[in-house]
Amino acid sequence: MNDAGLSSTVICEVREGVARLTLDRPDARNAISLEVARDLHHATEELAGDESVRAVLLSGRGDTFCAGGDLKSFHEAKDMASHIHEVTSYLHPAIENLDHLHAPIVAAVRGAAAGAGLGLACLGDIVLASTTARFVSAYTKIGLTPDGSTSWWLPRLVGLRRALELTLTNRILNAEEACEWGIVTRVVDDEQLDKEAETIVAGLASGPTGAYVGARRLIRDSLQRENIAEHMSAEQDVLVEAAESDDAREGISAFLEKRAPRFGR
Repeated sequence: MNDAGLSSTVICEVREGVARLTLDRPDARNAISLEVARDLHHATEELAGDESVRAVLLSGRGDTFCAGGDLKSFHEAKDMASHIHEVTSYLHPAIENLDHLHAPIVAAVRGAAAGAGLGLACLGDIVLASTTARFVSAYTKIGLTPDGSTSWWLPRLVGLRRALELTLTNRILNAEEACEWGIVTRVVDDEQLDKEAETIVAGLASGPTGAYVGARRLIRDSLQRENIAEHMSAEQDVLVEAAESDDAREGISAFLEKRAPRFGR
């Protein structure tokens, strides 16, 4: 995939191994309309088939990461339930595509991450938040229930009790609170957010992608396994698979030769 915006609401550019996936509806606070959901699904389908992608930077243009669903379009729909079903029929496969992507994801959050925007933020392997960032479930405030993987991630990141509190009371977490609770990896000054995110994603893109993918899969799957023996068996399989790679040979050689490794060559 070349340097090109795929649509009017989602921009996806791939350069030097980094896919920059940007919600591009700033006038609507990057709210997820049917068009956004379709465009995001299309963009992630393209990324899933692009072997040059070694890391992903997920962000929203403007001063809001994503305000969640586009409530105006929901309200204007002739059949709101059918409309929301159609939106999530595109949004949810898009999130699955990102979750299954063979590349680590860095999410850069500025302003609100609400509703499905919260789910998108939680999807990041590394989540940077600017000091302006705010995180809120928001669903029950308008009589709806979570979507966009939000109810999957919250219990895993913050625990059952806190996940219920966030969902039932719609408590708003500032960036520091979200970091303390485990939703955010690090808080940075607003003016440094883009630079810091670019530095991290460039570093990941130059690293051992296969090892990142294997480690990511092990850590995420650990919560689903029944016992430590089952998990260590998976560790063995993934480790052996990594040991067969060119990256492993290069990484070990570079360490022994006391030089910087050149992965993915």
